Amino acid sequence: MTTLRSQALKVLCIADPSLKAASVRDFETCSVLIGAGETLAEPFGIPGRPTKPILVSHTQLKQRSMATVEGRATLLHALAHIELNAIDLACDMCWRFPGMPDLFYQQWWHVAYEEALHFQLLRDHLASLGYVYGDFPAHNALWEMADRTKHDLLARIALVPRTAEARGLDASLPIKKKLVGAGDLRAGEILDVILRDEIGHVRVGNHWFRILCAEHGLDPVITYAELAEKYQAPKLRGPFNMDARRAAGFEESELQALLK
Repeated sequence: MTTLRSQALKVLCIADPSLKAASVRDFETCSVLIGAGETLAEPFGIPGRPTKPILVSHTQLKQRSMATVEGRATLLHALAHIELNAIDLACDMCWRFPGMPDLFYQQWWHVAYEEALHFQLLRDHLASLGYVYGDFPAHNALWEMADRTKHDLLARIALVPRTAEARGLDASLPIKKKLVGAGDLRAGEILDVILRDEIGHVRVGNHWFRILCAEHGLDPVITYAELAEKYQAPKLRGPFNMDARRAAGFEESELQALLK
C-alpha cells in the first residue's frame, strides 16, 4: 500500500522534472495513510536528476542582461531550478524523518504540491520564450545543505526552509522588479504567486522549528546560531524583506539577530 511518505520518496527518485512535478500535483491524498512510523530505506542516488542542466559551483554562474530574451530566460531558468529543488526538499522532509505527527507530513506534502506548481509555471513561461529547463547551467547548493543535515531534523528545518528558502522572501521583489522592468509582466505575475506561497512554506518551517526547540528546552535564536555555525550555513546579508519574514512567522528577536 502506498503511503504519503513512500510516495514522497518515489517522487524524490524521479529524474524527469516534468514527471516529478506532475507526480506531486496528480497524487490524491484524501484517503492515503501517512505511514509516520514506516521504515523506509534510503535508495542510492537521490534525488533523481535529469542529465541537464549541468551542475556547477554558484560562482561559475554568470549574470546576464535583462535587455535580452536570453538574459531573462537565464534568470527564469535559475528560478525554475530552485523550485525543482524545493520539490525534492519537501519530499525529502516527508520521507526521511519518521515518528512525527501526521500534520508534519501533510504540511510538507502540501509544500511540495505548491513547489510543483511553481516549477510548472516557470517551465511553461520559459517555453513561451523558446527555452526549456536544462538549457543553462545551475548550482547544487540547496541540495548540498539538505545532504549535510540529513541526520538532524532540527538542523534541516533551521537551515533549509528557515534559511535557504527564506532567502527567497528577500530576493523575490528585486527579481520581480528586474523582470517586469524589462517588460516581462507574466514573470511578475508568477513571482507574486511564488512569494505568496513561500511565505506559507517558511511559516511551516518556523512552526516545527519552535515545536522541536520547545520539546528539547532550547532557545530558538541561540540554537539557530549554533546550527548555522556547525553546518557552515552561509552568512545572511541584507536587504531583508522584513514584512514577508514577519508574515512567515519570524519573531522580532530573530529579525534583530539578522541585523547584527
